[in-house]
Amino acid sequence: MKDRTGFSEKTYRRKIVHPNLKQYRVQIQQTDLWISTERDLSVEAREKALECRNELEAFIAEQPEFLHALSPWPDDGPAPELVRRMIHAGRRAGVGPMAAVAGAIAEAVGHRLREQSPTVIVENGGDIFVVSPKPIVAAVFAGKSPLSMKIGVRIDNGSRPFGLCTSSGTVGHSISFGHADAVCVYATSCPLADAAATAIGNRVQTAEDIASSIAFGRTIEGIQGILIVVGKQIGAWGEMELVPVVGKRC
Repeated sequence: MKDRTGFSEKTYRRKIVHPNLKQYRVQIQQTDLWISTERDLSVEAREKALECRNELEAFIAEQPEFLHALSPWPDDGPAPELVRRMIHAGRRAGVGPMAAVAGAIAEAVGHRLREQSPTVIVENGGDIFVVSPKPIVAAVFAGKSPLSMKIGVRIDNGSRPFGLCTSSGTVGHSISFGHADAVCVYATSCPLADAAATAIGNRVQTAEDIASSIAFGRTIEGIQGILIVVGKQIGAWGEMELVPVVGKRC
């Protein structure tokens, strides 16, 4: 379904509820953020998202091949901080830098909002930046898998920022060379979680690839948790707890 702005409606957002937090949407071209904070900070969020997009677009205007690179980008020239974070994440995970763009923007916006809200959750197309003094439970959207929105991951990071990012070979428009219904990665760096989810997801063709793909993901420095869903099959590793999802959750 399309909304009036031309963006695909993200129906899973109807199931996201954070009691006592303000929730609002910030859209700028392809950037479509769903944000939860303790008060409405949509003006600040929009300003930061615009700043991020301007930096990225200016860099791509000078280096147009950056936009479509599918392998790590050289880290040998000047670049804005946002772009540099994308480059570093892509190099660590072994993928192109644009694999980290959603996580990088979510993180940059989230850090800006932290100055005014102890709790910040910024979701950007399934990639989430979180700062929360309380544990969170994130339901996993996995397309047509019977496990979709039935399981979640519980993370308690003690008010330290982290990223929880999801890649899918069966849902969404992002490039993936795999066929997992969902690959969810937890890391303290949101761009790294985003890039790693893509790298791991590229290796999953069938449920038989779950174990080897998790083994590969464990070699990426900085990754703290991995969840892979393929149909009715699931595999997980790391510092996150799998929980059943009842009702509406974050």
